Amino acid sequence: MLSLEQVRGFVVVAEEGSFRRAAERLRMTQPPLSRQIQKLERDIGVVLFDRTQRRVALTPAGTAFLVEARRLLALAEAAPSTARLVATGRTGTLRIGFTAASGIAFLGRFLNHIERALPDVEVALSEQVSAGQLEDLRSGKLDLALVRPPIDESEFESRLVFAEPLALVIPQDHRLDIEGPVPVTALAGEHLLVFAPGPARYFADLLTRVLADVHYTSTHQLTQVPTMLALVMAGRGLAIVPASTGRLRPHGLRFRLLDGVDEQALLYAVWRREQANPALRRVVELLPTLPPG
Repeated sequence: MLSLEQVRGFVVVAEEGSFRRAAERLRMTQPPLSRQIQKLERDIGVVLFDRTQRRVALTPAGTAFLVEARRLLALAEAAPSTARLVATGRTGTLRIGFTAASGIAFLGRFLNHIERALPDVEVALSEQVSAGQLEDLRSGKLDLALVRPPIDESEFESRLVFAEPLALVIPQDHRLDIEGPVPVTALAGEHLLVFAPGPARYFADLLTRVLADVHYTSTHQLTQVPTMLALVMAGRGLAIVPASTGRLRPHGLRFRLLDGVDEQALLYAVWRREQANPALRRVVELLPTLPPG
């Protein structure tokens, strides 16, 4: 095993080109320094210096080792400062999960806010449905999840970060392509794309409440909003999605708010009650200061 003392001694000898001057610079005598370098050469199995009575020069192996030795010393010198920054949450890695729909209106704004406040925190993203994110929170694969309710408050802490109305997605020139909000009762008799009650439970339950008094035909059960938009384009039915989806401006589609619907699509930031990532603590503290979208 190499010691930092050996590596530092090697670098100083290489820079001074003399054991005597290197020993003076290191405030030690020359014999211990010579023994230190000899032991280093035995440990790594190569000769690092060509020694003459007048000068000391690096061998080719020594020249290559000098690059790595300097890098090792730089890391060693930076390590305490890095550890302190990690401990305070000002650097490190934060693993964030998000749903496809949340990526449209909220995620970019959230990431920019984190970057401005904590520029040295690296963010790793994972796109998943809410159920998958919560499972990865439990297993420790994620630090923070952007999910739809319900949320087990006995297991997780959470904060509401975004709420938005629902919008009807229709093809251009559809009979419901009218000015202003569309009455929800006008959907009677229409073919609607709906959310699968398992993986997309939140939106499935939400639309069940919204459409409770509407007699419609269900065509396909889906989990992802982009897929819904593609099928509306293909004439497979209409869809009800978070209004922010309209920011994608898909060609040939119209987005209309629904009249008589108070329900909103809610998005929560969720994290484990027992967590040890200091960067997560810093980001959670940022949530109340997030600029409005």
